[in-house]
Amino acid sequence: MWKTWSIWLAVLVIVGISAMTGRDAIAESYYATKAPHAILMDAASGAILFQHDADELVQPASMSKLMTLAVLFKALKEGRIHKTDEFTMSVNAWRNGGAPSGTSAMMVPVNTKATVDELIQGIIVQSGNDAAMCIAEGMAGTEGAFARMMNDEARRIGLTKSTFANATGLPNPNQLMTARDLAILARYIINEYPDLYPIFAQKEFLYRKHRFINRNPLLFLNIGADGLKTGHIAAAGYGLVGSAVQDGKRLIVVVSGLQKADQRKDEAAKLLDWGFKSFSAVKLFDAGEKVGYARVWGGKIWYVPLASKDDVMFTMPKFPAGQKISAEIVYKAPLKPPIKKGDQVATLRIFSSSSASAEVPLYATEDVAKGGIVRQGVDSLVLMALRRLAL
Repeated sequence: MWKTWSIWLAVLVIVGISAMTGRDAIAESYYATKAPHAILMDAASGAILFQHDADELVQPASMSKLMTLAVLFKALKEGRIHKTDEFTMSVNAWRNGGAPSGTSAMMVPVNTKATVDELIQGIIVQSGNDAAMCIAEGMAGTEGAFARMMNDEARRIGLTKSTFANATGLPNPNQLMTARDLAILARYIINEYPDLYPIFAQKEFLYRKHRFINRNPLLFLNIGADGLKTGHIAAAGYGLVGSAVQDGKRLIVVVSGLQKADQRKDEAAKLLDWGFKSFSAVKLFDAGEKVGYARVWGGKIWYVPLASKDDVMFTMPKFPAGQKISAEIVYKAPLKPPIKKGDQVATLRIFSSSSASAEVPLYATEDVAKGGIVRQGVDSLVLMALRRLAL
């Protein structure tokens, strides 16, 4: 089970940001969107600034190509594949994802080799289904085998709900993602592959006789956008995963389920603009500062102090107008020794009354060894009694 200890931070935060409350702008603390599914994330902290039906599984269309790229980027980083490697466009990939398919395609001729570098640009700029299939077959032999790699990698990086059946996002009832998982995936790619992420900002791609223009409309709005991916199929509507930087602050936006292409551009741009104008980061705790304690059963001490390795920052409305923050320390109980200094033993979950939220890992600040026989015995009796009361 999970043991939760709640701590109230409202007084701390209100004191810390009192200098920023110079105008009454309560309306700016809230937002509404036309997108059936949407989320806005602070990229630095992972804090959620806005969400609307962000946990419903829907078909992500070509936005799921971000997972295809995540699997490929991992192989590149590990040296198992190189940008100069060449993969052959199979008849299957050409027929079902290339020119004959009538879908978005990089237009690689059948039985022709393309470099991994070219295929990456074909996926990102043109959303080429043939390019995605070619990568899948080149890495795993079949697209089905590659989809299993996508599912494994998704779980590894923390996508708890998403499932994948193909590398393209073409209609399949088992190709499902949430807006939250798409935002988490985008943040992971940005942070994990800083040398490859700039490709998402590429506005055009020249391949053979073709000139492809990036389908991400945010790149052409002069708002600091530099990624990531659009998607559309009839069953899912229009969607977009985007990211932008202004004044050194990066936000990630996901919208999906819209009826028109222009709507995804407008809703994503409006949500980003609202986020940049309405939020700022507030420091709650310094790196290494004790945040709270976790109960240790059978240890030499009853409680182990907890701290974050980094400053605990929380992104919240600039003009709070009564905004409050609460937090809770969550850990798996019973927590038993030995515990080493630096072990992650808990998570700090932070919430604001405007629905912003964040999670911060907490670490033990000292060693906890096993207690003596008497201490262990007393704690065991107390723990059994608590369990009986909980039944």
